[in-house]
Amino acid sequence: MEDGNFLTDDFLRQLINVGEVDILVGLPTHNNAKNVGSIVHTIRDGLLRSFPRERAVIINADGGSRDGTPELITSVSIDDVRPDSTVYALRTLHAISTEYASTPHSGIALRTILAAAELLRAKACIVMSPESGSITPEWVSSLLRPAYYDGFDLVCPTYRRHKFDGLLMTNLLYPMVRALYGVRIRESYMPEFGFSGRLGSQFLGQNRWNDGTGDNGIELRLTLAAVTGGFRICQSFLGEKNPVERRAADLVPTLRQTAGVLFSALESDFQAWSGVSGSQDVPTTGSDLELVLDPLRVNRKRLWEMFVSGVSELESVFQSILSPSTLAELKRIAGLGEEDFRYPTELWVRTVYEFAAAHRKSVINRDHIIQALAPLFRGRVFTFVVENRKGSANDVANNIEALCLEFERLKPYLVEMWKSKE
Repeated sequence: MEDGNFLTDDFLRQLINVGEVDILVGLPTHNNAKNVGSIVHTIRDGLLRSFPRERAVIINADGGSRDGTPELITSVSIDDVRPDSTVYALRTLHAISTEYASTPHSGIALRTILAAAELLRAKACIVMSPESGSITPEWVSSLLRPAYYDGFDLVCPTYRRHKFDGLLMTNLLYPMVRALYGVRIRESYMPEFGFSGRLGSQFLGQNRWNDGTGDNGIELRLTLAAVTGGFRICQSFLGEKNPVERRAADLVPTLRQTAGVLFSALESDFQAWSGVSGSQDVPTTGSDLELVLDPLRVNRKRLWEMFVSGVSELESVFQSILSPSTLAELKRIAGLGEEDFRYPTELWVRTVYEFAAAHRKSVINRDHIIQALAPLFRGRVFTFVVENRKGSANDVANNIEALCLEFERLKPYLVEMWKSKE
C-alpha cells in the first residue's frame, strides 16, 4: 500500500483489535449527529438481516465533527436489537472511528476507508452517505450482495428520482460517460456504492493521492478506474432517493467534482475511450431508471436570466473556449425572449465537447473553464424543464435517451478536436 503512514497509530490499533473481516461499511461524516444515529442503526439492521454469519465492521472516517457524530457511531451494538426481533448475529459487529482531518475532504475519507479495507482483507465493502435520508436495510444488501456473492467489483446505485432531480447527471455526466466510455452507468458520481476488496486495493495503490487531484470527485474517479481497468460493474436499484436541496452557488463546486474530473480523466484515458463506438448496458438488478412526476417548482425565469447574462458577460472567455459557430449560435439564442428560448440538443453536445477539448489544451485557466460552463448548463436545464414539464415518465426517459444518442453521434467531433494541435 502506497504511503500508508497517513493512518494514525490509534486507528491502526483499533484495526488490529478488529482483525480480518468479510464485510466493511464505510461511513464518511462531518457534523452529522442529527441523523447519523438512525442511519448507523439501519446499516446494522441490514447487516444482521442479510449477513448474520459474516465478520463485519463499520468504519467511520470523520472530518473533524464537533457534535458527537463519531460517538454515536461507535456506540452501535448488536446487543440492543429489539427483543421481538428474529434477527440474530453469530459474530461481533465492530464500529470504529478515526478523525482524518479537522475539515472534511471526501478524497481523504475514501482513502482512509480503502486503506482500512485492505488492512482488514475485506472481501466486499460499501460506502454510505450520512445524508441519505431514505436509506433502508435493503440498501445494504442490494449494494453488498453483488460484490460478496456474485463477483462484481463495483456496484453502482440506481434510484427512483423526481424527473427534475439529478439534472447534472441526466444532461451531462451520464450521457457523456456513456458515449465516451461505452457503458451505460446511470450514477457514475455516486453517494453510496459497493466495491470488491480487489478493486479497492488497486484503486488505493494506483490513484495519485498526492498530486493535488486525489480529493476531488473521488467517486467518479473510482467509477472510471473500474471501467478502464476492466473490472466487473453492475447496477442495483435502491428505491426512493430524497433530493438534496442545493443553492445556486453550489453549481460551480459540483461542476468541479463532475465535469472537471471527467474532463481531466479524458487525458490519461484517451486510449481507452477514443476507439469506443456506441454503448452497452451493464447488468442491473431492478430498474435502471424510475421517475416521479410529483409537482416540483423550478425557477425557470432565473435560469434563463443567468444564461443570458452569462453569455453576455463571459463572451471574451467563450471566445477562447468555443468555436466561432458555436459561440455565434449561443449569442443568437441568448437574444431570444424567455418564451421562445430553447438550447437545442446538438448545440448543447457541441458546447460540452468544445469545453472538454479546451480544458485539455488549457486555453485558459482550467478552473475558469469549468466556471464558465455554469451559465450554459443553466440554459440547458431551462430547456429540459420546459420540454418535459408536462411529459410522462416515458416521455422524459425518451428525451434523455435521445440526448445520449446525440452525445454518441457527435463523439467523432470530440476525437477530432482532441487530436488537433490548435
